[in-house]
Amino acid sequence: MEEQELIRRSQEGDRQAFAALVRKYQTKVHSLAYGFTRNDAQADDLAQDIFLKAWLGLPRFEAKSSFGTWLYRIAVNRLKDHLRRKASSREVPLEEAGLEAAARALPADDAEAREREQRTALVRECLSGLPEKFRMILTLRDIEGLPYGELSRALGLSAGTVDSRLFRARKMLRDRVRSRLAGERRTP
Repeated sequence: MEEQELIRRSQEGDRQAFAALVRKYQTKVHSLAYGFTRNDAQADDLAQDIFLKAWLGLPRFEAKSSFGTWLYRIAVNRLKDHLRRKASSREVPLEEAGLEAAARALPADDAEAREREQRTALVRECLSGLPEKFRMILTLRDIEGLPYGELSRALGLSAGTVDSRLFRARKMLRDRVRSRLAGERRTP
């Protein structure tokens, strides 16, 4: 069944049609949420909340953009709310606290895997330290692979703003990674 038909039937209250839409988008939504939480259980909860908001908002969906873009907009807003609450509570997820221990747990003879894991952890840590608007745009474009047009619609930004913000976000991330690497090299 085509997506437009699934949307129409979902708007009429057909839960099975909506379940088909959820199946189509659940991996992308979960992946986006996981990119911000680094916690599978939290990502599951957030994805479920995002789909609930989509179900409740379906009567207002007017197809001015694609369903995927509309769903991403809901996801972005929900993730922003989550990040604000998380920042105000100052909690540190166990995954972040355990990154160093996980890197040490790699086999000693697998130096390449250990180095790759350390680089990944460093980039993830530097990314999480970026301001929300830059972290969001980098995650959606460079990690989730959202096309520029869809990114513009999902974030409610002009194409020029998307370009400039993405440029600044990449530069900020690159500068933070370089700074951290330079600092690590100086430390004996």
